[in-house]
Amino acid sequence: MRLVSLTCSNTEIVWALGCLNWLVGVDSNSDFPPEVARLPRVGPDLQIDLDKVEALRPDLVLASLSVPGMERVVEGLEKRKIPHLVLDPQTLQDVYTDIERVARWLGLEQQGRFVVRAMQQQIAQARGTLPHWVRPPRVMVEWWPRPMIAAGRDSWVTQMLAALGAENAFAHLPVRSKPLTPAEVEEAQPDLITVSWCGAKKLRPEVVFSRKLDIPALKNRQVYALEEAYLGRPGPRLAEGVKRLAELLRNVPVWQHGGRP
Repeated sequence: MRLVSLTCSNTEIVWALGCLNWLVGVDSNSDFPPEVARLPRVGPDLQIDLDKVEALRPDLVLASLSVPGMERVVEGLEKRKIPHLVLDPQTLQDVYTDIERVARWLGLEQQGRFVVRAMQQQIAQARGTLPHWVRPPRVMVEWWPRPMIAAGRDSWVTQMLAALGAENAFAHLPVRSKPLTPAEVEEAQPDLITVSWCGAKKLRPEVVFSRKLDIPALKNRQVYALEEAYLGRPGPRLAEGVKRLAELLRNVPVWQHGGRP
């Protein structure tokens, strides 16, 4: 089987299923596991070189719509009649479903179920490390600083936080993500902010600390760098992202705690 992956998350699904050696090409941003560094690159997600993809003679291309604008890439695959599978998850359950869907296409159904169960177990273990709170901590997952863009309701981030007993501070917004005004952030009153900027080479919590906002996250200095690789890629490493979120949530001020489970 010759596979080409057009997003980091798809590459990581193939890795988790144990068939990394089937990959013959990946997008320019795939960086995990380290072994993918040796593979031919077919361009960044929004500028995939379809000539390069076609030249690799794939049996299947794992495409995605998780990045706005990738519709054009999928249209190009369809026009060239290149076999492809399109993933477009919004919820954590969608991510599980996609992993099992890819596994079925590859004839690895049992391995797909195993990967999903392992993720669910890791997430449950992370929840067990946290206290009970008087109220759920509100978390802002920030995808970009200027303008401030954060995950909304229709993001797997919402379920990741809910699995830990926390809340997405912007779960009331019926979007995947949204540019926010300072007034919107103050209205949401996040208790914790993760600096998870997409594509940024350096994460700088000090940028958030410099904002003149009346919110608990700044008053209590609950702003942390958490790589987008663990929150923004809808694949198996989201379970590690939940674990890292749990580690940050343990720092929420004790006055919000109602005792340990």
